[in-house]
Amino acid sequence: MAVNRLRLVQQKETALAKAQRREMAGLLEAGKEASARIRVENIIRNDISVELLEILELYCELLLARIGLLDAKECDPGLEEAVCTVIYAAPRTEIKELHTIRDIFVTKFGRDFAKEALENPDVKIPEKVMTKLSVQPPSAELITLYLREIARAYNAPFSELYTKEELEEMERQENGGDDDDDDDEPSSGLKEKLPEEPLPATSGNEAVRRLSESLEPPKSPIAISPPAPRSSNPKPELKLPFQKDSPTRPRPRPAVKKDDEFDALQKRLDALRTK
Repeated sequence: MAVNRLRLVQQKETALAKAQRREMAGLLEAGKEASARIRVENIIRNDISVELLEILELYCELLLARIGLLDAKECDPGLEEAVCTVIYAAPRTEIKELHTIRDIFVTKFGRDFAKEALENPDVKIPEKVMTKLSVQPPSAELITLYLREIARAYNAPFSELYTKEELEEMERQENGGDDDDDDDEPSSGLKEKLPEEPLPATSGNEAVRRLSESLEPPKSPIAISPPAPRSSNPKPELKLPFQKDSPTRPRPRPAVKKDDEFDALQKRLDALRTK
């Protein structure tokens, strides 16, 4: 019950904050910045209240998940922070279910336990809860931040719409843009054509060479690149389909005519006879 009640209150507070932001934007557009600075404090307190309810909702969900540990006579160390926070924060809220849970904890764990949680909150209650329960007014810096975000969200005028760093950055960009404009051409928009340099005179040999290059047969428009290397073939070679690797064969020796062989033999026989 407490968890559902906390969620419902958060939704109502969030819707109310949106309406209040629109009112602040209307005040800024009307030039009533002083009035907006005063009334924006209600929005800040509303947002802080919603954040506190979110924390209490988480603690209630933790207690619900570990409800079996609450049957002990003494508070479990793992639930001590949640129990003390509910006891301390419940009277400062308008959630009746939290008041009921607080009374149950005080009855179960004793008044001494509740007194210690109320008198020494810094020991067992988180600092973020203590900060959100404080009644100090918001700082001027926080008020300016809220109004700046509202003005940006609703496109409303605000004297402090930009921070000092943003103003310096904008001024730096403007100065840089002016410098760039100075370097540009005149505002007439007409570009003056520079006189073209005369082409160097070429000799007769140079003209002949250029003419011969122009008469060379054109290169083949087909270019074949070698295949990309792969792990299986790190150094691929380009092989054209019309090339065939065939072993070279020795040239046949010229055949010796039989008549020449017979004449040579006859000469050798004649030489032997004369000896």
